[in-house]
Amino acid sequence: MIIKSDMMKTTEEHEEVDLEEEEEEEEEEGSEMSDGELQEAFAKGLLKPGMNVMANKPKTFANNVDGLKRCLADFRKDLPWVERLDLTNLPAEDVLAKAEGRETKTTNGEINADDDFEREMFFYRQAQATVLQALPLLNKHGIATKRPDDYFAEMAKSDQQMQKIRKKLIAKQSIIERSEKAKQLREQRKFGKKVQIEVMQKRQKEKKAMMTAVKKYQKGMTDKLEFLEGDQKSGKESSQGSKKAMNKKGPNAKRKFKDQKFGFGGKKSGTKWNTKESYNDMSSFRAKVAHGKGPRGGKKGKGGKQNKRPGKSVRRKMKNRS
Repeated sequence: MIIKSDMMKTTEEHEEVDLEEEEEEEEEEGSEMSDGELQEAFAKGLLKPGMNVMANKPKTFANNVDGLKRCLADFRKDLPWVERLDLTNLPAEDVLAKAEGRETKTTNGEINADDDFEREMFFYRQAQATVLQALPLLNKHGIATKRPDDYFAEMAKSDQQMQKIRKKLIAKQSIIERSEKAKQLREQRKFGKKVQIEVMQKRQKEKKAMMTAVKKYQKGMTDKLEFLEGDQKSGKESSQGSKKAMNKKGPNAKRKFKDQKFGFGGKKSGTKWNTKESYNDMSSFRAKVAHGKGPRGGKKGKGGKQNKRPGKSVRRKMKNRS
């Protein structure tokens, strides 16, 4: 069998080309490996640092001035003010601050962006200045700014829908009112319960104090019975108050007549009883009268006359004689 050398060379070249193509395909397939294959390759140690590097491409910025000018020219249209309705102005003057003598910082647009009130007031006054400037322009161009008296516009929602909304609002309001009433009732119950608890505590405290006083009295630690007069104090105070009121008004005519006729009352018995002061008082003592030497009794002083009335036996004899 005879094989030509030319045929051998061509076949070897074809085989080498096929091997190179297979290697390239394997490389392409390796570059598009899945996550599982990459993890297996990393576990086997086939992946090494420095093999895969992320390259960040620099971002190119384009400043196309001509294109921007063309776009701006397309936006800009020479239209009348009625079609544009744009105004640029500063805020209106703060009349109230000027009357009070306060300084206004927002006349030239310099405000503190962090101050909510100052910022909102700036917007309000700027809108006010815009309205004051726009109304004359609108009237000049014949544009109406007020709704006519006979203006009629169809409602955006039907009457049925509005009735549903009204019923829903009424139901919601009634629910709120019921909840408020229930809350008030709960508060009243809490307050009533609190008052009841306070009354019960007060009674228990008074009872405890009375029991301790009774125990002290039983043991002989005290001889006062003031705890028995606790309930009568209020009645006595009220009666004393009524008596004071009567005394302030004065006695009536009947009381005055009886006082004039019978005196002012008071204790009659025991008026002649001796007291410590009367016992020790010796200013009215007379020795002659006490020992029968004075004019007291049937005899008078020296040389005095005897009593004109006869004795008892003589008067009896005189009576028998008659």
